[in-house]
Amino acid sequence: MRTQKMSTQDRIARVVLDVIGALPTGLQRALGGTPVRIDGQSLEPEVQLALRLLSAVEGVSFEHLPLDAGRAQIDAESALFGGKPTEVESVRDLEIPADGRTIPARLYRPAGLPETPPLLVYFHGGGFVLGSLESGDSVCRFLARHADVAVLAVDYRLAPEHPFPAGRSDAVDAFRYCVSHAADLGIDPNSIAVGGDSAGGNLAATVAQETAADAVSPAFQLLFFPWVDLSSKRPSHTMFGTGFFLTDAQLDWYTEHYLTGDASATDPRVSPLLAPDFTGLAPAYIAVAGFDPLRDEGEAYAEKLREAGVSVALRRHSGLIHAFVNTVGVGHTGRDAMLEACGALRVGVSGNRGSVSA
Repeated sequence: MRTQKMSTQDRIARVVLDVIGALPTGLQRALGGTPVRIDGQSLEPEVQLALRLLSAVEGVSFEHLPLDAGRAQIDAESALFGGKPTEVESVRDLEIPADGRTIPARLYRPAGLPETPPLLVYFHGGGFVLGSLESGDSVCRFLARHADVAVLAVDYRLAPEHPFPAGRSDAVDAFRYCVSHAADLGIDPNSIAVGGDSAGGNLAATVAQETAADAVSPAFQLLFFPWVDLSSKRPSHTMFGTGFFLTDAQLDWYTEHYLTGDASATDPRVSPLLAPDFTGLAPAYIAVAGFDPLRDEGEAYAEKLREAGVSVALRRHSGLIHAFVNTVGVGHTGRDAMLEACGALRVGVSGNRGSVSA
């Protein structure tokens, strides 16, 4: 595991974030300026203030940096917003063999688990281009500790070095490895969930679709603001495409890196929202952010599951922005959203497949 070094800019941002989180809501609202209200939603005061203050110390955005520098920036930002690492009993790096290659992964086990606990196979976000085991570390630790599950983070291959379908292949192979090597991992093969945020939510959804007919398929889907349609832009892209952390221009930059050659955004393996059949998929908890370009497609995915008779709970955190899963070390809004998701995950892998409903 790498240790992230904080730059001077990051240290300043850390102080700013700590101050914001400690302020009472009324003072956050006063300092944040006129409340931001769009589409019947109001931005959370701590989020609005953080966006306002961090813009003053913000550097060059990742899409304007060399690729290695952009990836390092995302890892550092994730460590910054994740705060002090959530303690778990053990963290173990491993390699998953798959068709002549190996897929790096990291297994988290919190204290107090049963002998063969449920497992969440988790895919980090980053637009299929950025992100790593480091950027997803705070998320996986939090989910393991508060949902009482083991978590396997998958370091799938990234574009542009490895464009579609490399990352998707890694995701499917990693899930199937967990099923076939459950005894080696010390987990229950019948209680394996898939989850992820943003692009990772896309991969989790495609794994659920690809393996639905397997002898052992996912028991549950945990999808955070999933990017499930790269082929079209819904109204939320226009409403929240600038000024709310993730931009529409960044989504275009990601797509250009991920889809090369003959790859098509209308391929359901790229855009799982376009899959022709959703019947028989695992129950799902889908959490979206109100001020997020990806909001509408995440909600559309929930509706497609619901129409197919799949048990699904959709939660819109109307005052939050993209990537709130990475903010458990700042204030309370991201942490509160994640605690709710942990409860859904705990129920979802308990074997009560019908207990998570709309």
